[in-house]
Amino acid sequence: MAHFRKDFLWGGAVAANQVEGGYNEGGKGLSVTDITTAGSLESPRYLTYTLDGKDGKVAGMFASSLPKGAKGKIFDNEYYPNHVAIDFYHHYKEDIKMFADMGFKVFRTSIAWTRIFPTGEEDKPNQEGLDFYRRVFEELKKNGIEPLVTISHYEDPLALGEKYNDWQDRKMIDLYVKYATTLFKEYKDLVKYWLTFNEINSSLMFLKMVGDGNASDEDYQKAYQKLHHQFVASAKAVVEGHKINPDFMIGNMIAGSVYYPGTPDPKDVLAARYEEELSQLYCADAQAKGEYPSFAKRLWDEHNVHLKIEDGDLEVMKEGKVDMYTFSYYMSNMVTTHDVGEKAKGNFSAGTRNPYLEYSEWGWSTDPDGLQLYLEKMYDRYGIPMMVVENGLGAVDKLEDGTVHDDYRIDYLRKHIKAMDKAVEHGVDLRAYTTWGCIDCVSAGTGQMSKRYGFIYVDRDDKGEGTLKRLPKDSYYWYQKVIASNGDEL
Repeated sequence: MAHFRKDFLWGGAVAANQVEGGYNEGGKGLSVTDITTAGSLESPRYLTYTLDGKDGKVAGMFASSLPKGAKGKIFDNEYYPNHVAIDFYHHYKEDIKMFADMGFKVFRTSIAWTRIFPTGEEDKPNQEGLDFYRRVFEELKKNGIEPLVTISHYEDPLALGEKYNDWQDRKMIDLYVKYATTLFKEYKDLVKYWLTFNEINSSLMFLKMVGDGNASDEDYQKAYQKLHHQFVASAKAVVEGHKINPDFMIGNMIAGSVYYPGTPDPKDVLAARYEEELSQLYCADAQAKGEYPSFAKRLWDEHNVHLKIEDGDLEVMKEGKVDMYTFSYYMSNMVTTHDVGEKAKGNFSAGTRNPYLEYSEWGWSTDPDGLQLYLEKMYDRYGIPMMVVENGLGAVDKLEDGTVHDDYRIDYLRKHIKAMDKAVEHGVDLRAYTTWGCIDCVSAGTGQMSKRYGFIYVDRDDKGEGTLKRLPKDSYYWYQKVIASNGDEL
């Protein structure tokens, strides 16, 4: 018998920029993702731009990668997968019906900032954008599905990224709070669950991967300053949200991972601990405890970081602590000071391959025990309700007889649900589970469609060709039973 609470929220998760499409419809402005090309496991995604009359492109996902003074530009000879994505913008009713038939209790999606404020600096929001999301949320409610909404999911307005250098300017704080407050007021009776920033710690994790960890002190200065402004913005949004509706549950969202020492060498144990502090606890403490951790000064000193903290910032962070701790979990990492074994690869993978784990073709380890460990450690540290808001297996699916026989996905999810159940049995207050990419979508890291996570197959390929037809996979019917049995029937 599973141990999940009776009102446990089973569902799935996507992000606006990875499913919606309609990049130039309904009054939407350009997001940074709209100038981001397709990539692959071997080649990065590029931001395309113009500078001093010359076109160029630079590897990256955030506006901070753009050269100073560059303006994002769409090139005729490049493919931008997020422009159409899977066209949820025009298919949302059909997709929500499929989610409802699966039994979803919750659907996590995000709002494209540029649908609400096309450049981020307008005085009044774009009514067409507000109306679109109202229709989506009303459709969810009609089907008995609770919306879980990420306010900012790798979707900054391009105009703000260019002007304020990817959150280096404090003006971003008030612009974000204006945006968040607009959403809170508009949807106060439709949406209860909110997340302020998706995988807020990802900018620090990316730095560890740049040139095998050879990021400069200036890179770290920018990353920590960006985070400080986002912590203050998140905290202010939490305070404002609770004024608008005291019943709101507003959470953080961390890219979750556990870090194992590669050997019993105490130096490895320390290295794994330091990696966890940098990649996980620094951001988690700032949002869930409302304060910088004791080790923050050590992290700053390591890279000569001098944080610009203004009067009142630390008080606001304390006042605007999050109500719940939410995170993505795909894999664990192994850290060693020794030159041993094969290196792990893939998004957010770090260190050495773990000989006790299996790895996907994208280089991600499968480690359900790590999910149990993460839940128990973080609940013990913060003691607030938890949600697993991303988890899943990216794989190349083969369409046969109008469906996909994805036993490998079922096996992955089954193991992770068992791990969650064990954590709940051990006392963790877990409220929700939303698998990532519940319908096939454009990969954030590679821009591919062939890296599929969904219960629902979408007929579209890495070149943007296909009918966009939706087809349920074997995992669709399996998850239907999981939800109906509240996790008993796996």
